[in-house]
Amino acid sequence: MARTVAELPRGTRITDYISVGLILKTFPEEKINAVLEKTGKLNQRQRDLPAHIVVYYVIAMSLFMQVSYLDILRCLLEGIEWLGGPTNRVNMAGKSGISQARTRLGYIPVRHLHDEMVRPISTVDTKGSWYRRWHMVSLDISALETADSRENEMAFGGFEGVRDRSDYPLLRFASLVEHRTLVLFGTQLADRRMTEMSMAQDVVRNLRSGMLCLADLEYLDLVLLQIAVDTGADVLWKIERPPVVSNGQVLPDGSYLSRIYTSVEDRIHDINGIEVRIIEYTSQGDTSSLGTQRLLTTVFDSSEASAQELVSLYNERCQIDTALSELKPHLRGAKIQLRSKTPELAKQELYGLMMAHFTVRKLMHDISTQCSEQPDLEHF
Repeated sequence: MARTVAELPRGTRITDYISVGLILKTFPEEKINAVLEKTGKLNQRQRDLPAHIVVYYVIAMSLFMQVSYLDILRCLLEGIEWLGGPTNRVNMAGKSGISQARTRLGYIPVRHLHDEMVRPISTVDTKGSWYRRWHMVSLDISALETADSRENEMAFGGFEGVRDRSDYPLLRFASLVEHRTLVLFGTQLADRRMTEMSMAQDVVRNLRSGMLCLADLEYLDLVLLQIAVDTGADVLWKIERPPVVSNGQVLPDGSYLSRIYTSVEDRIHDINGIEVRIIEYTSQGDTSSLGTQRLLTTVFDSSEASAQELVSLYNERCQIDTALSELKPHLRGAKIQLRSKTPELAKQELYGLMMAHFTVRKLMHDISTQCSEQPDLEHF
């Protein structure tokens, strides 16, 4: 797909400089340098583009998705100078210099910065992020189109997801999404050889005690469930295929306790089972979901969370589609792929996109907490 390269207007645009300032505030230079030192990427000698400037550039790419590489750098450097004065002056580089600087940096430091800084931001006063005592998050897997290069095709091509089909190589990712703030965290990327379940296993390790994780799974993987349980979090998962279960006590709300197994043989011998609570229900008037639906949860006390409440709660999971849509047509711009032509830089760019999204979402949350009545962050 041909790109229409846009240019930023010449001269001072305070709004662009404020955007740059927001990135610098969200990701302080000292934090970036600490990550660069830890990953062995801190500049040993001064280059035209120091490593910390390149990190800022990678994040800024997603705020100016349709703008040329050179204009992004010009805006970034002018914004830094405007904010910090002449002592922060960095020489302007050409397109090849930008590419070389990004290649030297790689994606590992950007991923480390993302993992350390991009975390849930809601407080106990953030309406919509909590259900009773639980901090609500959702697990989801999606993909973004990358540039149509041979290298990207070799690394990311050959995958056709149920919801994501494209003629372009797709960089798949899995994330946890904080409800209401729509912050995506714990993001893991995958190449064509990595299964969705492997991605999900890496992501749920970011769950914490006190969280309630919602997910829509085609089938149940006991390894995934055990990893989630070991974090101390609770789960509320919709299971498309009935798991192998051993039914137990029926609770007052009609749900029942159960043990689930990987095979009928394990159930017969009662080995390798995990205790759960099963909620079965039928959606009325929904021709797309006929038949019995099943929710699996580790919240066992029906007096603390009834089956009816949990079914209603699960329907709130649709809000994560808002977060994913922001990464696609809204934040990137319509019909625009990740522009990097190598797998290393495509991964770097996607983590930069996640941090740009976090920057905007954090600003929205900070503003909303200052309002007497919190606005709807899903459509803010």
